[in-house]
Amino acid sequence: MAIERVRAYLEQYGAADRVLEFGVSSATVELAAKALGCEPGRIAKSLSFGVGEGYIVIVTAGDCKIDNAKYKAKFHAKARMLTPPEVEEHIGHAVGGVCPFGVNDGVAVYLDESLRRFGTVFPACGSSNSAIELTIEELERYSGVRSGWMSAKGSDNSASNVPAAFRLRRSGDVAMWRCSARGIAAVPTGVSIRLLWRTVP
Repeated sequence: MAIERVRAYLEQYGAADRVLEFGVSSATVELAAKALGCEPGRIAKSLSFGVGEGYIVIVTAGDCKIDNAKYKAKFHAKARMLTPPEVEEHIGHAVGGVCPFGVNDGVAVYLDESLRRFGTVFPACGSSNSAIELTIEELERYSGVRSGWMSAKGSDNSASNVPAAFRLRRSGDVAMWRCSARGIAAVPTGVSIRLLWRTVP
């Protein structure tokens, strides 16, 4: 079993007995956060990609999405996530339990800067119902990171970053912004808009 492989790997750090197993699934960020009772961002999710003839794992905060432009700038290729069979064959763990511990020889592991804002995070441990709580320093050491850190998250231009005075509603494909008297909110690139100059009470 992959979880036993991970336990055996973590023995060298004296951390095998810290592996947590749940009676419920922790295969997704949401399920893992629910099983652990923590915010989704603290789930250290491991994403598997094929780069040229090789394979990599990028570990990010659970609320982080890979920015395609940053990925391409770093790896000089478009992001290609592995299929579930490819993940198990080339990374060494099945989807739902992928982690940076005990991966196949030759797999490069990268940690994303989005993790640094947390004191501790929870990566999986080889199965779809496991995790371990680690500091960022422990995660870096136990992952045997040789490829280093990267920044995979792009700038967030979502409506959630718009001040409360600005409210967004949608009608078909047109985004309509109601604006306060103070001005107009920044509009995400590529969004077609209609501006309604109506003061919000």
